[in-house]
Amino acid sequence: MASNYPAVQANAQPGVRPGVRLALDVQRASAATELPGDALLRRWARAALADIGGNHELTVRIVDAPESAALNAEYRHKQGPTNVLSFPFEVPPGVSSRLLGDLVLCADVVQREAHEQGKSPLAHWAHMIVHGVLHLRGFDHLTTVEAQAMETHETEILARLGFPNPYELHEDL
Repeated sequence: MASNYPAVQANAQPGVRPGVRLALDVQRASAATELPGDALLRRWARAALADIGGNHELTVRIVDAPESAALNAEYRHKQGPTNVLSFPFEVPPGVSSRLLGDLVLCADVVQREAHEQGKSPLAHWAHMIVHGVLHLRGFDHLTTVEAQAMETHETEILARLGFPNPYELHEDL
């Protein structure tokens, strides 16, 4: 799928330690045309894993609003599409696995939120991938303490990738 986002050089991965290996399956089930390429999705996901290193597997599915809304209703019992859903893989006892789980991102919501929040679409896509991977790692934001820890970690990861704090107002459209 064509993208207007800049290409990422294979050897230039700021914010990512070489010790992170990621098998990434990208599924594009969206009619949206301005989507980040696989190399960027991989770079952002690896950055969210840099502090733990290791070998991991992840699926990223990019969908439109109807599919996001259906999944949000079925799994979170909430109406309407959402920016990112995370489905962590629950490893059975006695089994080892590299599989982190699945992320489902709604292209319509991510693009709309970026515009509404005055962020570049690229920065918001990066934030949603980092946010989702942290959920797969067990981070959450149900309490104030959890939210602060997760937001701090997200902000640090995104800064290493060259993006501004996603929780501050931006005017970089």
